[in-house]
Amino acid sequence: MNAIVLSETRGPAIMPPDPILSLEDLSVVFGDLVAIKALSLAVRRGEFVSLLGPSGCGKSTLLKAIAGLVPPTGGKIVRAFASMSASFMFQKPLLLPWRTALDNVLLPVEIERGGNAVDSSDRRNAERMLNLVQLGEFAGAYPHQLSGGMQQRVALARALISNPDVLLLDEPFGALDELTREVLNEELIRIWRSMETRLSTVIMVTHSIPEAAAMSDRVIVFSQRPARIVEDVPVDVPRPREPGDVRSAAFVRRIRALIRSGR
Repeated sequence: MNAIVLSETRGPAIMPPDPILSLEDLSVVFGDLVAIKALSLAVRRGEFVSLLGPSGCGKSTLLKAIAGLVPPTGGKIVRAFASMSASFMFQKPLLLPWRTALDNVLLPVEIERGGNAVDSSDRRNAERMLNLVQLGEFAGAYPHQLSGGMQQRVALARALISNPDVLLLDEPFGALDELTREVLNEELIRIWRSMETRLSTVIMVTHSIPEAAAMSDRVIVFSQRPARIVEDVPVDVPRPREPGDVRSAAFVRRIRALIRSGR
């Protein structure tokens, strides 16, 4: 049975067995602004977890703290093993316009090596990532030659090239039209469930309740800032799922009611 811990004074946070990542009484403060206060949460290896809550409640800050982009003010982040790696994908693709799709994918490799040139094996790996996101034939294209959805595929390939254990997504498809967004959601699930990368765990910030329900094993619902966990909602609909499979489910209504209540 999963152990239950309390985050702040309300809202159980499920602490799964054998977590790949645990947040223990995590706090993040910017000057006088308390973004996150004494928040505890654990994510198990192999899970897809969505973070859902009001705008400005601290979801993105939490994701950046996990990624090491924002230092915690208090508490700690515990990784299951020292070599555990995580990659971050932003809402915007942030591609360098003077670099081809292939060279944009290779950018993290170059940075890791201190600007040293990549070799042929690196390029083959980048090509494999582009093939994985179904953009292999556009390896030589520049960002302005790609649609918004294609640019996000390049950004996803770039996030995957370091072969992370955990993928952190900050509304990666939020700016896209609904049809493109659904297609990319399906692609992301396919890649996560495939055996083609080391990726085991995904944590995604989203404002879309149907998206969270369609993709996740658990949906963590947050309060207004400072972020605390209102409820940890399991999604028990079997995979594969279609958006229609979850839109009218009871847990979707529950999530919507929690967010509307502003708890």
